Amino acid sequence: MPLNPSRSRAKDRSSILGRPEFLSLNVPPRNNKSWRKAGPSKSQQNQPSENPVEPPDEDCMLLNPSFKGIAINSLLAIDICLSKRLGVCVHTSSSWGSVRSAVTLLALTGHGITWICGTLVCLTQSNTPAGQELLINLLIALILDVLTVAGVQKLVRRKGPWDMSPGFLDCVALDTYSFPAAHASRAAMVSKFLLSHLVLAVPLRVLLVLWAVLVGLSRVLLGQHHLTDMACGFALGFLHFALMETVWLSSGACQTLISIGTFSWGSVH
Repeated sequence: MPLNPSRSRAKDRSSILGRPEFLSLNVPPRNNKSWRKAGPSKSQQNQPSENPVEPPDEDCMLLNPSFKGIAINSLLAIDICLSKRLGVCVHTSSSWGSVRSAVTLLALTGHGITWICGTLVCLTQSNTPAGQELLINLLIALILDVLTVAGVQKLVRRKGPWDMSPGFLDCVALDTYSFPAAHASRAAMVSKFLLSHLVLAVPLRVLLVLWAVLVGLSRVLLGQHHLTDMACGFALGFLHFALMETVWLSSGACQTLISIGTFSWGSVH
């Protein structure tokens, strides 16, 4: 009796599907856990998802950066390159390593601890109300400078051009970061203060301005600051001077502060 053609084809198909290489075709896709882990099908991949997953920001690349961003990055790169080239006194083995001690001493003349201690010593030795008024306002300006620069440095947290840890005196004066340059700010403020309130000869005025510039530059030569740190430090120093001129304490207020500090209330009339 001849076999039914449809049955023979079904039998051949079942025998073919029973081979090991075709066993995966007989497994229902819904019950296979590996199928679930493999991911969606091609039809599902072609369908647009409702909530597309965006890559993280660090994996994105700006193909069309703005002109402003290019200009800022270029200026920062130039600043870092020039600052590293000017760091000729970073180590004793540097190109200007033989004068490193002299440059360090020059930078010390613009340190906050040096000026605050020197102002306090002069204040104890001053006997005139005009001198005491000048010294107390200078002391307040120095404290304002130290605190303001330290606050900005803590906010910006910019490192210097060279990997150098701050010294002990820098840590005491809260000068632990690069931007803005504390020495440059202090030198600009002090020089402007003395030029405005002291009668000095022309050579002394020129030397005072030259001292302020060299103090700011000395920290760049020592590798502690960038050029932009020094420039912003000078600008901040002039701002401190303008602010101090606005809140200048009178002679009577200064005498009251001295009486409070020395506990001599009876000497104030």
